[in-house]
Amino acid sequence: MKKNLKALALMLAVIAALTGCAGKIRYPSYYTLNLPPAPDPAPEENARASIAVRELQSPGYLRQGPIVYRRTPEEVGFYEYHRWAADPRVLVTNSVLDHLRASGHFSAVSMYDGRSDADYIFSGKLEKLEELDYEGGVKVQVAMSAQITKVVTGATVWSNTVSETGTVSQRTVPGVVSQMNRTMDLAMSKLLSTVPAQGASGK
Repeated sequence: MKKNLKALALMLAVIAALTGCAGKIRYPSYYTLNLPPAPDPAPEENARASIAVRELQSPGYLRQGPIVYRRTPEEVGFYEYHRWAADPRVLVTNSVLDHLRASGHFSAVSMYDGRSDADYIFSGKLEKLEELDYEGGVKVQVAMSAQITKVVTGATVWSNTVSETGTVSQRTVPGVVSQMNRTMDLAMSKLLSTVPAQGASGK
């Protein structure tokens, strides 16, 4: 009887310990870029050329899921429990498609699938999307580059590079992500604002 009581007591102690451990489990929080839609002006009447957009590239560490921060220019850190719900490259690529369609510069804008018969190809790279924790305060940095090539000749007809920094007013991870959204929207607008209208005429 005593052995049974000891076994029962031991089992209850193990269950209590496991329950206590389970109570300490921390689950990740997930975030997404929520970029506003591009304005929708009337299409240009001379827009006859089409363009296909490749999925943007990025450094490998931006594709791993965790939100990135830097304590120094040389040190890259990752939030273990704060992650992107979707690859930022996909969301930014979709925003590029949205902006190019809204520009009215092209008769058709599509996602590049390797078999596209478009007149132009848009290629780009998301260089930086990270929190900066040095040089005073908390900031975010977004950097992007892109180019458009003419399929027939392979010539680059346009290229641009932008880097934007925004100050985080609410020093929490949700506050950081909100500022990333605002800074990304600004960077996107500046990057694509110089896409030449004459490219739409097939020149």
